[in-house]
Amino acid sequence: MKTLDIREAVAEDSPLILRFIQELATFERAEHEVIAGVDTIRESLFGKNSTVKALVCSYDDQPIGYAVYFYNYSTWQGRKGLYLEDLYVSPEHRGVGVGKEFLKYIAKKAVLEGCGRFEWSVLDWNEPAIKFYQSIGATPKTEWVCYQLAGEALRKFSES
Repeated sequence: MKTLDIREAVAEDSPLILRFIQELATFERAEHEVIAGVDTIRESLFGKNSTVKALVCSYDDQPIGYAVYFYNYSTWQGRKGLYLEDLYVSPEHRGVGVGKEFLKYIAKKAVLEGCGRFEWSVLDWNEPAIKFYQSIGATPKTEWVCYQLAGEALRKFSES
């Protein structure tokens, strides 16, 4: 019988996680934006000052995906939330419930840890993912627009 296993990632998973990050970036048409290497993944996810967690999903002992998440905070709720930065399942394993099980695993973690919310973002053109998220009861935020400062813009602003 084939089994699905989701586990906490360890430092030795850094090359695997980087490979999945590169696959995800290619899917999102942004492979040129990946600058992380195995060492930066190892340090940022597993270093002593890390504020990020990672999971690895395997099917029949074959790694097929990963997730990266961190905790944020809601002042209105007065409690932490869980933000899913990445969830990736290899294309050949999509459409059979792996993503749903992965999300359930993370949702259970959020509930057990007293999180008031579980959030993530999706590209507006990723219709299959949007339909899937809506099918499990997730709703898009309609009034909030996410902004970011990154790279040169972040540096310039910080020095202004």
